[in-house]
Amino acid sequence: MEAEMGLLPEGCIANVISFTTPRDACRLSSVSTVFKSAAESDAVWERFLPPDYPTLLSDAASSSSSSSSLHFSSKKELYFSLCHNPILMDEGKKSFSLDKQSGKKCYMISARDLLIVWGDTPTYWRWTSVPEARFPEVAELICVCWLEIRCKINTRSLSPRTLYAAYLVYKPTAGSYGFEYQPVDASVGVVGSESQTRTVYLDAERGQRQRYHYPRRIGLFNRSGGQASMPKENDGCYPKERDDEWLEIELGDFLSKEDEDGELEMSVLEVAAGDWKGGLIIQGIEIRPKQGK
Repeated sequence: MEAEMGLLPEGCIANVISFTTPRDACRLSSVSTVFKSAAESDAVWERFLPPDYPTLLSDAASSSSSSSSLHFSSKKELYFSLCHNPILMDEGKKSFSLDKQSGKKCYMISARDLLIVWGDTPTYWRWTSVPEARFPEVAELICVCWLEIRCKINTRSLSPRTLYAAYLVYKPTAGSYGFEYQPVDASVGVVGSESQTRTVYLDAERGQRQRYHYPRRIGLFNRSGGQASMPKENDGCYPKERDDEWLEIELGDFLSKEDEDGELEMSVLEVAAGDWKGGLIIQGIEIRPKQGK
């Protein structure tokens, strides 16, 4: 079969590979020299890039002081650069990248582009910069008793027929307080439709304690006579550490549809208890395909 496939024109092989996935294309490049040439061709990787990528790159170039970093020798190089190096757009208030496995669009909306109640009041919030952030500015929560963060993105910006999840990306300061036992309400939904709401915790230490919860026990056994429970997996209600060392908490998910035109709204609220809380640095809200779905 391999020998027969090798007799096909390279363009024909490339056309077939373009209907697979980026992972499949990388694997097929090891079959033979003909397959390698076809699998690495621009014709294949052009299909893996979103149809509107030229517009997105143009927006990114106009938002950057230097456009030289947006020049690539091949579409494959461009693809993997967008997977590993998010580009800034909308005057540096939003970043765009690709999901490595699927090529679906990913966005992060910066703190400056979020609607943060009292965000421009220095008593409650402070705008600053940190070297590990991808945006020029981040929002530092000083203290509030009314926590309300919202943002929107047009559904047409997302890849169609994709299950997305939204994540608040943040990190606590050394003096973080008020989140140890107080949950927040997170929601995701299209404006004008019913939103999906869930309760989450922003305190990372509480999440660690929950994952490694052990019942009271005597010796190697608990009081009921059974063995002590094993650590629980994170059920999504607690934050987890990202590869970039920020924390993220899932706010909810959303299934994008073909040609759907609406505003997807995401929010983080804690307005009921009225307790004072502070000590968080907000980088933004990220929207990306939900893994394993």
